[in-house]
Amino acid sequence: MATLCRPAVSVPEHVITMEETLDLARTIHADHPQLPLALRLMENTGVRKRHILRPIEETLRHPGFEQRNAVYEAEAKARVPAVIRRALEDAELRASDIDVIIYVSCTGFMMPSLTAWLINTMDFRSDTRQVPIAQLGCAAGGAAINRAHDFCNAYPDANALIVACEFCSLCYQPTDLGVGNLLSNGLFGDGIAAAVMRGKGGTGVALERNGSYLVPETVDWIAYDIRATGFHFKLDKRVPGTMEPLAPALQQLAGQHGWDASDLDFYIIHAGGPRILDDLSKFLGVAPEAFRFSRATLTEYGNIASAVVLDALRRLFDEGGTPDAARGLLAGFGPGITAEMSLGRWTTSESSRPAARAATRGATTTITPKAFIDAYTDSEEPDRAG
Repeated sequence: MATLCRPAVSVPEHVITMEETLDLARTIHADHPQLPLALRLMENTGVRKRHILRPIEETLRHPGFEQRNAVYEAEAKARVPAVIRRALEDAELRASDIDVIIYVSCTGFMMPSLTAWLINTMDFRSDTRQVPIAQLGCAAGGAAINRAHDFCNAYPDANALIVACEFCSLCYQPTDLGVGNLLSNGLFGDGIAAAVMRGKGGTGVALERNGSYLVPETVDWIAYDIRATGFHFKLDKRVPGTMEPLAPALQQLAGQHGWDASDLDFYIIHAGGPRILDDLSKFLGVAPEAFRFSRATLTEYGNIASAVVLDALRRLFDEGGTPDAARGLLAGFGPGITAEMSLGRWTTSESSRPAARAATRGATTTITPKAFIDAYTDSEEPDRAG
């Protein structure tokens, strides 16, 4: 049975607090007729701070889409390998053990995908499959988990690597003055996450079923306008209310598996905003505490798009996991409006006992050539989460 192992997560070193965000909005948009509403919405997100690639002074400048995308590519190449190495170590595997790389991102574009660069650079096998996903936004974290699960079901001895790289700050558009965009400027942060799904063995969530659901007639509620200046984010005011139609989809998936979505042991949910979590708590009939991992991600990092689900799962690991066979739900939500959902049980591998892990960690330090490690050591983020 395929097991989703402990994610590794990293955020950039530059930090902007909510207080600083509000002060900037008051300064930059002093004459905006809806500024009080935008400030109130930002304050209600529950975000305390976010991490961004560049100092705020540089982030607020728009040098053009070409230069921004060049920054995306350079930063992804500089930062992603270290996160992958930690995910492989936590899964007790080497790069050569990976059979497919699923790379998700909606904040920059590369062709070939970063997956090709990773295979050439990090000792992945040349026959490693590549599955880049670029257009599912925040739902892509859940989709990556589901596609990795599907792959491991098809090839039971295989291992999948999931990578989510989101630099939302590179999508800041100073000319977008709608309330939804002002809110987004105070909600989204930057982050990278990676996790291994092992076809056999491993400690984490052993997945048993997955599913997708699209809310009809909502395709323009979360979207990009693609312009000469890059990706312009569109957010409809109706988005926070989407848990009412999505909660039954979660219930239905669990019911097909003989489970009750209102009576599970853990929940790993995309934290798009506090109302998403509040409404899901209401419509599923579960205590707000059930979403504590998602709320913590939102508070400390903001909405880091497709990386949210993996960071929330990382926090479950950091809490010490949960008893074996505990049942849980993972879900990501994004454009469409799309839900990517999965069900699984917690499992503990014998090799994850402290003594065995110590020996394995020593072995996995040879995943990457020394020259590559040296080249990227200086670029690892000092504020590593996990």
